[in-house]
Amino acid sequence: MLFHKSVLYNHDPLSPYSNSAPVPSHDNTRSPQSIFPENRSANSFPPSQSLTLPFPAEPRALPQGTGDPDLDQVIKNAGYAYDPQQDIFYSTVNPWQRRAGYCRLYDEASAPMGMIIDCESINFDYNDQKWMVGFWKGQYDLVTGGEIGLYKGAFHYTLPGLFRGMFYKSVSDDEMIPMSFVLKKNGRILLTREDTHWWLTGFKLGEFSQPWELSMTICLTFPEEAMTAAFIGGLKKAGYSKTEYQVSGSSILINFTSPHTKQPTTRTPSTDSLIQAKNKALCEKYLEITGPYNNILDKMKAIENQAPDLYKNVIKIAKSKAFYEIWIKIILLGLTSLVGFKKSIKLTENLNTDKLE
Repeated sequence: MLFHKSVLYNHDPLSPYSNSAPVPSHDNTRSPQSIFPENRSANSFPPSQSLTLPFPAEPRALPQGTGDPDLDQVIKNAGYAYDPQQDIFYSTVNPWQRRAGYCRLYDEASAPMGMIIDCESINFDYNDQKWMVGFWKGQYDLVTGGEIGLYKGAFHYTLPGLFRGMFYKSVSDDEMIPMSFVLKKNGRILLTREDTHWWLTGFKLGEFSQPWELSMTICLTFPEEAMTAAFIGGLKKAGYSKTEYQVSGSSILINFTSPHTKQPTTRTPSTDSLIQAKNKALCEKYLEITGPYNNILDKMKAIENQAPDLYKNVIKIAKSKAFYEIWIKIILLGLTSLVGFKKSIKLTENLNTDKLE
């Protein structure tokens, strides 16, 4: 089944993007059109509350680059690219993170590694397969950001005394879907993202936020309405009400403010406070050093020269390679003890940490 499908957006005065520049796109073939036409279904929001997503009147390629090929390569090696229009970093389509897939352990490990983020996993069955759509928002060390991820179930696994659940693999190119989000802080737009993707992200360097200050307006377009219906079933099981999403055909718009699903056990008020104090101090240090400069190239050079240790935190953007490597090794060791070496290698053939390049 081919999952590529064109989604058409309209820059609407009622849009949550209305005080922000239109989002550039990689796809220059689409023309403006609303995904929520006038004959709205019964379970959509009232017209006065309708949230439509923008599309530039003159579509253009997404700008990339800091102006320094060496710095761009460093950012690329971390799995990201830089958008100078919004001054944000975002994940590319084929970063090394794609081989890491997803499991709940990643969310559990986030707080101890400096990331205080709201995590929302929407699980559903479709076409005889397990699927998961994940939403994340919060403070990732030195950056405020948001993420949407699309994954398929690969295998169940158990780490005695630690975890039992599903490991998901990232979807293939043919299974990627059009997705968009607006990330707001206390009602103010921080960034917007739109693309056909499996892992759509946006990160604002030096911005400090508490997760509860952030909200995401998310749009997903599945290849057919049956898959959308299955996803809605997952939303309902997670605790979402009809007031928190609206549907038009195979497209769905979701308001992600407070998570409905159980949050990682590693997040507690006391530890969150300690970690966020550290994150706030890092952001303040970054802003202090970069304050005199108005472009990312000069800012990065200033950080590298004046605070080399801080520079190392900056260039990892969000979740570092070390973050994934630790847990993939734990998963491999756990599977080896449970099912034997040969079978564990077969199950995790795409998870070899040597391939996280």
